[in-house]
This record gives sequence, C-alpha cells and structure tokens, in this order.
Amino acid sequence: MIIDTAELDAAAGYKLLIGSIVPRAIGWVSTISPDGIANLAPISFFTAVGRKPPMVSLTMQPRSTGELKDTFTNIRDTGEFVTNLVSLPHAHQMHRTAHEFPSEVDEFEAVGLTKAPSQLVAPPRVAEAPIHFECRLERIIPVGELDDHVVWGVVERVHVRDDLYLDRGRVDTAALAPVGRLAAEYTLVENVFTTPLDDGLLAARGGRMRRLDEQEDGYSPIGTAAWSPSGSVPDAT
Repeated sequence: MIIDTAELDAAAGYKLLIGSIVPRAIGWVSTISPDGIANLAPISFFTAVGRKPPMVSLTMQPRSTGELKDTFTNIRDTGEFVTNLVSLPHAHQMHRTAHEFPSEVDEFEAVGLTKAPSQLVAPPRVAEAPIHFECRLERIIPVGELDDHVVWGVVERVHVRDDLYLDRGRVDTAALAPVGRLAAEYTLVENVFTTPLDDGLLAARGGRMRRLDEQEDGYSPIGTAAWSPSGSVPDAT
C-alpha cells in the first residue's frame, strides 16, 4: 500500500501517524493557569530534543471543539510546565486526564492524584510518578494548517525516585514499568534486550502482541466514540 498524504484529511493523516510511530513516550504534563488552577494532561507527541541544556518537545493539537488546549495556553501564558513519567499503576488515572475537562477543573483533584511541589516552577508534580522534569518554555513553533503547536522546554530540574537512580545520570529503566502510546491504545514496556537475539527466540516472539485488557485481537478504540482526532478522550470514566 502506497499512500499519498495529500489525499488524506486531518483525521486519516493523524491515524496513520499514531498507528505507525509506535510506541510513543507519554509526557504527562502538569501546568498551572494564570488564575492558579492546576491542569494535567497526557501528550504523546513528546520527545527529547537537546542535551546541553537538556530540552524536551511537546506537540499539541487543539481540543475537539477547535479551541486551544489548556495545557498549551497555560505554557504559553506562564512559561512553565512539568512532565511526569507514566508507569503502569497510574495508567488509568493518566487516561482519565485526557478527558476535556472544563478549564476551571483541577485534574489532580478530579482523578485523585497527589500534588508535590516543584523547586523552580509553579506547576505541581504528580507525586505518584517516578520521574519528573521541571521545564521552562524555550520556544513555540506553529505547525501546519490546523493550529497545532510544538513547544520546546528547557529541563531545569529532574526528580528521580531514589531507588531508580544509579549514577552519573543513569536510571534503572528496567524497574520503571513505563506506559507508552500506540495508536488509540497503550503499551506496557516490560522487555529489555540487547542485540543480536537468537533466531529461535525471534521466531518464538513472532505474531501479535499479547493484550492485557482481555479485548479481542484487532480491537481498537479508533472509529468508536472513545476516540478523538484531537488526542483527547470524550469519556474517560
């Protein structure tokens, strides 16, 4: 199959991207509004973009209504945010924060998470998360035709749970149980390897991924009322 992207509408193009660029790290981003209301939302267009200073990027689409998301406007207006790493015990709470809550709602309170103070920025950290990056806005880059934006942030403080930190910046990643994003679903990162792998092992590991949620093979929220091309979740109860 060869696809001419010029022939795709925005939703189809988004589906193709999120189904092909997998797994994606999730930046569980906490911000605070100029009025002091905390916000928390998962952003799966998230990656590292620099080393000295350490920098990360977030790409955000508007809400399903076309309005800019609170995460973006809070970063734009205050210049600060925190990314929190998502691990398996809090995957459902992370998923719930993808719901498009009204701007006056504090997602920490709505989904039952604990706020931990940051050292240098105003937004709180998710206390339950194992790693946090305190970030200051470095630049905003408008993208494309649909009011998408890329945000770059300088990482000024990193909080790593004591049992996970090794030395000289090394983290015990095999102990994290991190959750990543597939298309409209999630994945648990639970294997670690170096290459090459034995041919017999490769043959034995072929086939479909094992589902943890007991849904049938081939199931996906894409195309159901549980999916939105804005990346938000209409109903995340």
